[in-house]
Amino acid sequence: MTIDRTTLLDAYALPDRSTPRVRMNFVSSLDGAVTLDGRSGPLGDEADRLAMQVLRTLADVVLVGAGTVRTEGYGGIRVGDEDAAWRLEHGLAEQPRFAIVSSALELEPGHPVFANATTRPILVTHASSPGERRAALGEVADVLVCGRDRVEPHDLVGALADLGLPQVLCEGGPHLFGTLLEAGVVDELCLSLSPMLVAGDAGRIVRGAPEHARPMRLRHAIPADDLLLLRYATV
Repeated sequence: MTIDRTTLLDAYALPDRSTPRVRMNFVSSLDGAVTLDGRSGPLGDEADRLAMQVLRTLADVVLVGAGTVRTEGYGGIRVGDEDAAWRLEHGLAEQPRFAIVSSALELEPGHPVFANATTRPILVTHASSPGERRAALGEVADVLVCGRDRVEPHDLVGALADLGLPQVLCEGGPHLFGTLLEAGVVDELCLSLSPMLVAGDAGRIVRGAPEHARPMRLRHAIPADDLLLLRYATV
């Protein structure tokens, strides 16, 4: 089945933009691997990339852990001209904001994620993070302190909502997913199921969450050739 942008905008539409919502977006192999050769990108295809762009178009802010920024080679993110026009037509900012979660603040101010940003990035950390690093990165990003000794997910979601960014799209990584899941702030999982068997010791999409299972409800399953776009909501 061939999919297009309009189909996916309808499929991933948000019923209420005022209520804070955290969406997770991941790609996984058929046997559960979250990476191929150390990165998630090779697992995806054109349909997965289109879904990611649509999810970014619908989001107020894209949230990513600092480790994923480094591993996946994030630079400044932007939606294309057509998507930017759609956002403006629907009362949104032309581009979504980009927020990075970091405890150690091991990113340089000259990193492409800051240098190539289309909007001023947001850096989410906690009060015990290195003060000098926090001050240096405050020159290139808006710093949110959410928690004393660790980033507290409820504080994070609340702080973003206070900035007018209630619709959060989190693109990983697995440790951040686990932290958000443990705190009970995850509302949706948008999963691209890649038609690959990876084997090996690649990790899964979520790590570190409590052992008890979290039930989810299927919202849609869209075949895109051999890849499957799944949308699940928490029960």
